[in-house]
Amino acid sequence: MKTELVDVSPTRKEIKIEIEPAQIQTAYDRISERYAKGANVPGFRRGHAPRSVVRTRFKSEIRTEVLRELLPDAVNTAIVEHSLATIGEPDVHLDNTEALERLGEEPISFKVGVEVFPEIRLDKYKGLEAVRRTRPVEESDVEKMIEGLRDASASMQPVEDRAAEIGDTVTVNVVGKFVDEPDEEEIKADDVDVVLGGEGVQQEFTDNLQGTKSDDTKSFLVSYPEDFTSKGLAGKKVEYEATVTAVKRRELPEVDDDWAKSLGDEFDSLETLRTKIREDLAKRSSSESDHRLRAEVMKQLLEGHQFEVPQTLVDQQTSHRLESVVRDMIGRGIDPRNRDVNWEGAREELKVQAEEDVRASMLLEQIAEEEKIEVSDEEVEAEIESIATASRQPKEQVRAALTKDGGERSIAHRLRNRKALDLLIENASVTEEEWSEESVPQNESS
Repeated sequence: MKTELVDVSPTRKEIKIEIEPAQIQTAYDRISERYAKGANVPGFRRGHAPRSVVRTRFKSEIRTEVLRELLPDAVNTAIVEHSLATIGEPDVHLDNTEALERLGEEPISFKVGVEVFPEIRLDKYKGLEAVRRTRPVEESDVEKMIEGLRDASASMQPVEDRAAEIGDTVTVNVVGKFVDEPDEEEIKADDVDVVLGGEGVQQEFTDNLQGTKSDDTKSFLVSYPEDFTSKGLAGKKVEYEATVTAVKRRELPEVDDDWAKSLGDEFDSLETLRTKIREDLAKRSSSESDHRLRAEVMKQLLEGHQFEVPQTLVDQQTSHRLESVVRDMIGRGIDPRNRDVNWEGAREELKVQAEEDVRASMLLEQIAEEEKIEVSDEEVEAEIESIATASRQPKEQVRAALTKDGGERSIAHRLRNRKALDLLIENASVTEEEWSEESVPQNESS
């Protein structure tokens, strides 16, 4: 067998392979003989038909088996011969199909396209320069958290001594008829809470329900805008009849020691609550600072190491990112099958990020190899326990799922890369600078 390696690109190789006639003839004779022994050919006793007759009658089947036997072995042998670390399945193309008509008389030539991991030459990865900026915790941040907790502790109290006002919640049973589509099925819904003047509430609801009391009935027309979030209502006119069943107001608790105690046993006073909030905000700020620092160091590493990455891995990572987007949409109550979603555009956008993901992973893996970084079984075990705690699943259930999906190897790989990035941070030249909102990337400041 003859082979020749052709460099198409750092991640694409082509192997030209030629299988000699003698090797083809040996396989052809053996397979033909097997067919002859078991073949039923009219005019001959079973197993006694001449080989030439069998080869003619079962030409296609024998040829297929010869190729099935010779080609995979030839491809694997060539890959080993040229020491290629391949990704995915080889792409095989026959050059001289006419040789298949005369098996064993001339060589079979074919090309094999394979994708491989590129050779990564490490440049500078220690002593990378980075800036750390940590957002200070202001008293206004603490107060904002206090107000959030207070808002979450609000109770709904019935209103009986006055009519509904802006900010009140009016509960109604509604029947709606489509003005321009009288044959369309009516809208019927009970116990609908309408926050007067609330975000997302159509102004017509606020205008007509303001001033109502329990048992009042109001009829009014609502004209929905063309870009309304519900496609079934967008651009439609609906005549509603709304019967008020209750009017309630949100009552905020007093910010005092008693309220603080109601939030948990660990708070014995309002000051204790404020201290805990301040500590939590400081931890979050430090964590965000670490995250930005790691991202900056990783960005510098990537800028200093530009190389072609395997398209198969990019496609896989793009699919993973796309799956995450879909899960997030479902979690937020958005139907990913919505025709307005430009999935083709989203995939192209995610592909750019996926390529950086793959390049980063390959670089960190190479650094881990260079620095002889290892991950112990105990570290993998601790990570599994952490996943189990975060997902609130039994540890053995998590382990079983991971083992089934090859996840323990994936966890070890991720931990190894994390250790490699830790090494970069430890060896980086980090300058502490004063915090400024302008220093925050746009996607973090929102």
